[in-house]
Amino acid sequence: MDIIKESKRTFQFPTAFTILFVIMLVAIGLTWIVPAGSYSKLAYSENDNTLQIASPLGNVTTVAATQDELKKLNINIDIEQFVNGVIRKPIAIPDTYQQVEQSPKGLLDVAVSIVEGTIEGADIIVFILILGGMIGVINKTGAFDAGLISLSEKTKGREFLFVALVCIVMALGGTTCGLEEEAVAFYPILVPIFLALGFDSIVCVGAIFLAASIGTAFSTINPFSVVIASNAAGISFTEGLGVRAFGLVVGTTVVIGYLYWYCKKIKADPSFSYTYEDRESFKARFLKSDDLSGNVPFTTRRKVILALFAIAFPLMIWGVSMGGWWFPQMAASFLTIAIIIIFISGLKEKEAVEAFTKGASELVAVSLIIGMARGVNIVLEQGMVSDTILAYASDLVSGMHGSVFAVSQMIVFFFLGLVVPSSSGLAVLAMPIMAPLADTVMIPRDIVVSAYNWGQYSMLFLAPTGLVLVTLQMLDIPFNKWVKFVLPIVGFLLVFGSILLVAQVMML
Repeated sequence: MDIIKESKRTFQFPTAFTILFVIMLVAIGLTWIVPAGSYSKLAYSENDNTLQIASPLGNVTTVAATQDELKKLNINIDIEQFVNGVIRKPIAIPDTYQQVEQSPKGLLDVAVSIVEGTIEGADIIVFILILGGMIGVINKTGAFDAGLISLSEKTKGREFLFVALVCIVMALGGTTCGLEEEAVAFYPILVPIFLALGFDSIVCVGAIFLAASIGTAFSTINPFSVVIASNAAGISFTEGLGVRAFGLVVGTTVVIGYLYWYCKKIKADPSFSYTYEDRESFKARFLKSDDLSGNVPFTTRRKVILALFAIAFPLMIWGVSMGGWWFPQMAASFLTIAIIIIFISGLKEKEAVEAFTKGASELVAVSLIIGMARGVNIVLEQGMVSDTILAYASDLVSGMHGSVFAVSQMIVFFFLGLVVPSSSGLAVLAMPIMAPLADTVMIPRDIVVSAYNWGQYSMLFLAPTGLVLVTLQMLDIPFNKWVKFVLPIVGFLLVFGSILLVAQVMML
């Protein structure tokens, strides 16, 4: 009897790797069950200023890059959006879906797709490894410990204020420039601070990932979601801006309020923490020193090192939003700053190299998760399942009453977010198909864009094929603990989004 009880107590929820492996098998199963099909895809060729149309059977035809040619294809998008590079990915052409020969995947494709997904995600993987290396060097200098001591002394009695400020900054980053994948850079610096202030790992991911994602869900000028979705829908991104801005304020307030409730609970009773049993291993991982009593002096050198580290983040945000950067450029900027820190750190050459490599090695598991998640997407793409699901979904909502149509669109995008977890990818795939359906029920197309935002991002709080498992792996948080914490926010976003969509329709 004691043995049975012990086995029950030691059960652990599967790791991110096992979850993704199971999802991979499900995706392979879908390629056998779901009929294969595809829309014709349209892409702009900068080399010869033409539009290339690829049929579901792989035949490619070329037409002039003019507005008239787009009109013939029932695509209500300004040709300048293609020419100027705003829309870079191939878009689906309405009314061109057709079934094709089944392309089922097998068990042998598991390993191949994981390798291909890792290669496809090489840019973000390199970025994460360089980030880990830089953190390793800074930890070796003692700059983090000294900074934490100083911060903890100055924030006594006002600990939650720091959490709220981080939430606001991350939400603003999400709504303006889609701060999601880039948010992984903030964990190594902010997590030790949260721990020093007495919070747990759930608060860390809530203040960073949850707040950034709620900001992205209510995107105002985010070029990677609402702007590209609006362009693909044939409208200006300013349409519906006021409603999204209102939603941003409400959504951010709700997240801060939810975190305040949770923080108050764990301050009163630490065992309330959803990750209470993992607290010691989590602290050992992110608090490299248990001594935060003031024995690590905050020297000028350490202040300069932390200042250089802090500069990397506004530089990254500027590069993404204004400089046309992506992960290669971000990785290069972090590497440059890491090299400068090494030179001024006072560390010996061998110490610095070993600290860098050790820091990078601690994020290898996170990098492998990225490869597995992208491998799942590759299976669905090569099995030609995604377009079939989109075609069925568009038929399902076509012809509904305006209010029902808007809410149904959000639900459709909720499930499509699991199949296509990329905001820009789903926008160019689905919006040319879904947006024209709004015309048939006589509602503005910006309502479909809002439904896309709120539906997809409700799923991306949960979708294992998105950024969630990468984040949880980085913080070593079990997926089931995260689901328990985030479900109230998912419910809020779906309910609040439905209210806003119906209100917009009723006000027409």
